[in-house]
Amino acid sequence: MSNVENVVSEWLPLPDVALKLDVSVTKVHALVKDGSLLAARVGERSIRAVPAGFFIDDHIVESLRGTITVLHDAGFDDEEAITWLFTPDDSLPGRPIDALHEGRKTEIRRRAAALGW
Repeated sequence: MSNVENVVSEWLPLPDVALKLDVSVTKVHALVKDGSLLAARVGERSIRAVPAGFFIDDHIVESLRGTITVLHDAGFDDEEAITWLFTPDDSLPGRPIDALHEGRKTEIRRRAAALGW
């Protein structure tokens, strides 16, 4: 089991993401490619899946895309970015993804940007 699988408890395979967002699987692939979502290969079959925590009901967390951009700019690959977003941080407190759910994007992006230095 990879590190990313250790920190994310619930994954949605890309076809399930398509159903949740009411779009085609091709559109979900495009969302991953353009940095709106992050996906990792997980499970025994190594399927591409997205953390369920990236969603609020049937929408992507609003501040996720910009935060992904900041993490990529800081040199993180997709799995490293997912791991960072879902790893508890005592100074927050909680996980960065939880702070994004709470609308605290400025703090999270500032921390993410600092990782690149």
